[in-house]
Amino acid sequence: MEDARPEPAHVPVLLKETIEGLALRAGANVIDGTVGAGGHSAAILELTSPDGRLLGMDLDEAALEAARRSLARYGSRVMLVRENYRNVERVLLSQAFGPAQAALLDLGFSSMEVDDPARGLSFRSDGPLDMRFDRTQELTAAAVVNGWSADDLTEVMVKYGEERFARRIATGIVAARRRKRLITTFDLVDAIAGSVPPNYRHGKLHFATRTFQAIRIAVNDELGNLEAALPVLLASLAPGGRLAVISFHSLEDRIVKNFFRQRAAKGELRPLVKRPIVAGQEEVENNPRSRSAKLRLAVKTGG
Repeated sequence: MEDARPEPAHVPVLLKETIEGLALRAGANVIDGTVGAGGHSAAILELTSPDGRLLGMDLDEAALEAARRSLARYGSRVMLVRENYRNVERVLLSQAFGPAQAALLDLGFSSMEVDDPARGLSFRSDGPLDMRFDRTQELTAAAVVNGWSADDLTEVMVKYGEERFARRIATGIVAARRRKRLITTFDLVDAIAGSVPPNYRHGKLHFATRTFQAIRIAVNDELGNLEAALPVLLASLAPGGRLAVISFHSLEDRIVKNFFRQRAAKGELRPLVKRPIVAGQEEVENNPRSRSAKLRLAVKTGG
């Protein structure tokens, strides 16, 4: 489960480990598929100076604006595009970027998104049931909770949230929306609260965490994007190029691990770590968001 990261004091997760793992050199071309506020990208640009280039993508225009501000000093070395990272091949062609020496995905989301009640991502503040990273897409969380069947809601919560009370929560959501349409995040929180046992409502993990995660993943097709993007990112790398992926829950990490294993069996890449790299105690204390982060690294073979 992702923790928020404060925008004003932006702290990229596993920065040192990621940068070292990418083995960056002067003049390298690097793809940052989830540029966010530009924390990792700034470090990448420093290490690839004076003429290394960075292609940064993000679906969230607010994140791109933050990246434009924070990376402005690097001038024409930076290309920022509002696009889903699964479409990186199309972006590379349109930008004439050429083969890259490194690529990065940081799959967490920023506090710009989670702390904005209008985005509907947090169960801790009241806002519209939105949850979209791309504000131009049609599917919202409200459409999911008010329109999907109890069976479909159950499947989503089991598959994407690993929620043990999925059936009870789905039934509760359907009952609640019969009384009135669920419009806000607190409407959904109330429906969940009325569906789970009292001891679950007072557990260490907030009782709405897994449901919100599941609906958010479904709205944004997060796992589908990751599965589609990994082979394209690997193909975009020059031989010897490195791929780094930072995930924040087991569903994402499993996809990355399995992809690395399958492509290693085909001789297309070599994983650089047997187990994912996690944050040390000092980083966790300074940046609680890093607690659930897992970094996997691989190098493209051949050539």
